[in-house]
Amino acid sequence: MDGVIIDSEPIWRNAQIKVLASQNVIITAEDCIKYTMGKRIDDVALTWCELFNLSLDPKIIEKEIINSVVVLIGEEGEAKEGLFELLDYLVASNFKIGLGTSSSIPIINAVFDKLNIRHYFKVVCSADNEDYGKPHPAVYLTVAKKLEVKPQDCIVLEDSVTGMIAGKSAGMTTIVIPENQNDPRFSLADAIFGTMIEVIDYLQTEK
Repeated sequence: MDGVIIDSEPIWRNAQIKVLASQNVIITAEDCIKYTMGKRIDDVALTWCELFNLSLDPKIIEKEIINSVVVLIGEEGEAKEGLFELLDYLVASNFKIGLGTSSSIPIINAVFDKLNIRHYFKVVCSADNEDYGKPHPAVYLTVAKKLEVKPQDCIVLEDSVTGMIAGKSAGMTTIVIPENQNDPRFSLADAIFGTMIEVIDYLQTEK
């Protein structure tokens, strides 16, 4: 969801920077990309607490980040280029659409409400409900199970290395639409595109 459906990665970074600053810890957007991009919120909070030896309960960091992200999505959230065109194409082509995300339910709801896209998704799964978050494939395997499809018949759209590894580990065709297409780690993906419009072209070609 984050970075694929909605341009929320900058929002996540700003929220983390703001919350950590309240604990007198200074981090940068680059730190967020390096240490927490694509991770589940409990992993994000624990990462910062461990890196900076914070004595407070990571759950406090979790709650503050989530609250900040929800507010910022409502104020600033925008759909990624080609989102509505791709969703309409998938519906018209009889694809089953599921969401497998590291984000928590309050953030999923904030995105769905902001973009008015809830009706497109047959299944919605948060990694919060799994024993392990991405890069573990659990959330994607749960989506496939609930959609009643085989993992090998699924196509995953991701923007992070963590998510790409989760998709590949699930045995699914994994397409990445990353901020940095030149990152050599994305060579593991089945395809790399700049926008979701290119995904439509890909799917039409693969028919």
